[in-house]
Amino acid sequence: MRKFLKRWEIKGASLAIMRNDSLVYAKGYGWADLEDSIRMEPGNILRMASVSKLITATGIMSLKEKGLISLQDTVFGPGKLLDDSLYTKSIRDRRIFNITVEQLLRHKGGFTTGHGDPMFSSQDMIRQFRLDGAPDSRTLVSCELTRWLGFTPGTSQQYSNFGYLLLSLIIEKITGEPYEQYITQEILAPAGCYDMHIARNYYEDRYPNEVKYYMQSGSVPCEEYNLSGRMVEKCYGGSNITGLSGAGAWVGSPAELCRFVASIDGDDTIPDILSKESIAEMTEYFDPQTFSLGWNDTKPDGEWTRTGTLSGTSALVKRYPDGECWIMITNTGTYRGPYFSKYVSTLFRRCREAYSRYLPDYNLFGS
Repeated sequence: MRKFLKRWEIKGASLAIMRNDSLVYAKGYGWADLEDSIRMEPGNILRMASVSKLITATGIMSLKEKGLISLQDTVFGPGKLLDDSLYTKSIRDRRIFNITVEQLLRHKGGFTTGHGDPMFSSQDMIRQFRLDGAPDSRTLVSCELTRWLGFTPGTSQQYSNFGYLLLSLIIEKITGEPYEQYITQEILAPAGCYDMHIARNYYEDRYPNEVKYYMQSGSVPCEEYNLSGRMVEKCYGGSNITGLSGAGAWVGSPAELCRFVASIDGDDTIPDILSKESIAEMTEYFDPQTFSLGWNDTKPDGEWTRTGTLSGTSALVKRYPDGECWIMITNTGTYRGPYFSKYVSTLFRRCREAYSRYLPDYNLFGS
């Protein structure tokens, strides 16, 4: 593990391993904050990036179980889930009115990144739409809806952070509560997760036990996301991380993420917060061209994968057919960006081959 971190010049990482809903290993490696000589500990929380989508998808499925939403519900238009007139009057491509909740969950809504990812290009959006400052969620959606879809909804797929922002707004609309409040009270707390939060943008605003984030070697400052005129580290102000909401804004520890996975894995050792039918629907395999609900990929043999990447962090969740779940989050970016997870996956495979038989049989969730 230490050789791996040294090879990739990673300041710190946190690893947790769960077997059959029992947390059997949790350890920090390297530094949570190098400059202040604070070592990484299992209780440190880190930005989990797009692993947040798994939490958001679980929130949507909980609303489905309550009869408040159908995955076939259309999203936009009068009387629909997001019927704000600001959205409706922005739409030029009539195909947008056909987008369903399930298509957003599976990245089949038609949204592409031909103009850049709207969740990471607020600087361009401010210039193009002549905004007074960084767009809030409502403004961002109305601006993005003026653009044409890249494909007819349901006919193809392209990974869409914007789609999961829309799902976050749907949760708010249906529940009448802020997204973070609903997820914290109705999803995370029942799962036994009490130290997960929506990320903040700047180092000075971090949570008390949150790590410091580092860019990879050779990174240069960039414009602040709100075009303040300041040049900043990309991981601290280059993007509106808070504004990612359910697409990528959650922070937490790998150990608590294991607890969350245990609550949606179909193993009753830790009671699931979703029905077995919902869990089966989230993890159903169709083909390599179809995303699972919240997960990146769920193979027929029972291996489930969820990745996440932001400037200054990388996260990987792997749940294996034998009941083990390995989760690692780093506090340092790499030049491989989202492809770094493939190297972590290989690391997991090699470690499992060498050490799985020696893992203890106690449960750290009870300590």
